[in-house]
Amino acid sequence: MKKTIMITGASSGIGACAAKLFLKHGWNVALIARRDDELKIVADNHVNALCIVCDVTQEDQVIFTFESVVNHFGRLDVLFNNAGIFTPQSRIDKIRLSDWQKSVDVNLTGMFLSAREAFRHMKVTGGRIINNGSISAHAPREGSAPYTSTKHAITGLTKTIALDGRALNICCGQIDIGNAHTEMVSNLIGEDGVAETMAVSDAAEAVLSMAKLPLTTNILSMTIMANKMPFVGRG
Repeated sequence: MKKTIMITGASSGIGACAAKLFLKHGWNVALIARRDDELKIVADNHVNALCIVCDVTQEDQVIFTFESVVNHFGRLDVLFNNAGIFTPQSRIDKIRLSDWQKSVDVNLTGMFLSAREAFRHMKVTGGRIINNGSISAHAPREGSAPYTSTKHAITGLTKTIALDGRALNICCGQIDIGNAHTEMVSNLIGEDGVAETMAVSDAAEAVLSMAKLPLTTNILSMTIMANKMPFVGRG
């Protein structure tokens, strides 16, 4: 039986690259995002792809989406909990409450809702939840209080899900990706920082390696980053 993965935020960036990679490796892939046209481009009419428009901040939409995926493919083996946003960079005294709330809604509440529904559907069969954290869960950029706070919270969420899932054969791990060359990262670091990025495909390969593990094994935390990224060490 083909394994099934659901990928949120699958219309662009790491999510889109991961979706293409899993399809290439013969998985059933449910592609989830808010933009239908972009999802269809990524799926490219693949017979093992299912595209569903969903706003992960809306509980009713998330519940419906997971039910639709399980009904379509018969089961859910892996969730790549990937959807996220980066609100405008600003010093904390200049951050608007609306930007803070938007970041919390997508990066934290959206991940909670998706993980909760995945867990509910995996209770009988077991499964794996992979949360997309960030290098910011360890070391932030300046002016990133909303994003960084949510990514620190994802670490706590990941560890708690891993504990909750032990008796049910549900694994949960976090992948912290540093400077994959996506549009979002390029906008943050500018042209001068291109040398400090890595290929998005490398991040997608890391997700695949986590997803392929047997449920007797869990990678609780993986950090993958551009080799020249100034993360380790002192300037």
